[in-house]
Amino acid sequence: MNLQSELWRLLSGGDMLTLGIIFILSLLLLDFVKRRKTWRNFPPGPPCIPFVGNMFQIDASCANNSYNKLSKKYGDVFSLQICWQNIVVLNGFEVIKEALFQKSEDIADRPRFPLYESFGLTGNSKGVLLAHYGQGWKEQRRFSLSTLRDFGMGKKSLEERVTEEAGFLCSAFESEQGCSFNPQYYINTAVSNIICSIVFGDRFEYDDERYQKLLRLLEATLKAESGPLAQIVTAVPSLSKIPGLSKKIFQPQIHFFAYLEEFVNEHRKTWDPGYKRDLIDAFLLEMEKAKEDKETSFNENNLLFTPVDLFSAGTETTTTTLRWALLYMLLYPEVQKKVQEEIDEVIGRNRKPAMLDILKMPYTNAVIHEIQRCGDVLPVTLPHMAYRDTEIQGYFIPKGIVVMINLSSVLKDERVWEKPHQFYPEHFLDEEGKFVKREAFVPFSAGRRSCVGEQLARMELFLFFTTFLQTFTFLIPDNEPRPQTDPVFAVTMCPRSFNVCAKMR
Repeated sequence: MNLQSELWRLLSGGDMLTLGIIFILSLLLLDFVKRRKTWRNFPPGPPCIPFVGNMFQIDASCANNSYNKLSKKYGDVFSLQICWQNIVVLNGFEVIKEALFQKSEDIADRPRFPLYESFGLTGNSKGVLLAHYGQGWKEQRRFSLSTLRDFGMGKKSLEERVTEEAGFLCSAFESEQGCSFNPQYYINTAVSNIICSIVFGDRFEYDDERYQKLLRLLEATLKAESGPLAQIVTAVPSLSKIPGLSKKIFQPQIHFFAYLEEFVNEHRKTWDPGYKRDLIDAFLLEMEKAKEDKETSFNENNLLFTPVDLFSAGTETTTTTLRWALLYMLLYPEVQKKVQEEIDEVIGRNRKPAMLDILKMPYTNAVIHEIQRCGDVLPVTLPHMAYRDTEIQGYFIPKGIVVMINLSSVLKDERVWEKPHQFYPEHFLDEEGKFVKREAFVPFSAGRRSCVGEQLARMELFLFFTTFLQTFTFLIPDNEPRPQTDPVFAVTMCPRSFNVCAKMR
């Protein structure tokens, strides 16, 4: 009797229970085969639920807390499975020091991002942040770094732009006339203007409608990418093949790319190969040089993707850090006062702050570092992927395995910091009050995938922060509750919405 007639006999005989059992056992066998690990000395991890793995053990809105809890039971290097995808999670200073400083290239790759791939953004068409480790990524990272330097990163010209923008921001604060207001809108607008000056060659007025549309589209894009549906599709790439799903999730990105294309097309009309006004002009020049190279990463997709990377990485994190800065100054007025005293002593009330001042301002520098450490703006990096077989802390990590870096576990490592869960600027000061650089301070990550705009971000934080406190004293508004420091997860780890009163000094 063949299989077909046997199945028909079971069905006609009403033996659906037997078929159901066979079907379930077949699925479980498939799951076992998919989930089976054949590597020796692979990191340990919690037991898995069939088909979904450890998905329900990770809080997507606060993954670092889930990782911290699991590390206490399974160690600083442990493994998870999300559906049938194996993931290794790295925690703690010593582990991440080995991974990012000593074996950086080993885990420098990126996994697939199915939402982008469903729209043809593959290979050499994913900018810097999401691109696979290879020639295309190296080209785009080198271009981004050199262009940032060309347009002033680390130079007086960009410092002057940031100082000028800090002045505009303070004027916006002053317009509130000491009344209660939420500073988030103003800060985000000012910080984004710095990126605009690099990408488009000029800043915008805060009420410019084209600029406000750009900021709205950027915010929608970042929210969509960090939303639960996008994370599920990333964890289960096959879901991206469901008709219409990717387009629904990716709709804000489509609008943002289309809007950026309008700016690019305007540039094309007035582009002069002999004169670079901004990043777009510089990219158009590279495209012209490489037009005969079919493998080049200087293509139309990256012409849009590279500015998106700069806006994504250079706006949200700095805006959020400056919001944490104001919040901590509200909650720790004695710290605010000490910073103001140092500003008065080194800079005075009339001269604008300059980056050279930081060398004479150890307390202010320590406070800014502690804001970054405590704010913990980017608690978990974008996913890495093993570029080759490697070992970390003696555990084998095969090529192609996704690696998650829990930066929060370093910035708040109880084995490193004296008061890891408190705001304590003395973490960065020695007994003589001199600034001390701590090795475990890695808010920008490290290694091959470290933040391209780290130097720009450091400049912005110092110049904006010192200009704020040179000009104003920030107070909790009367009759309003004391702000809380428990964060909320949006694109980054943000403070909850709060109001301030900016009182002119």
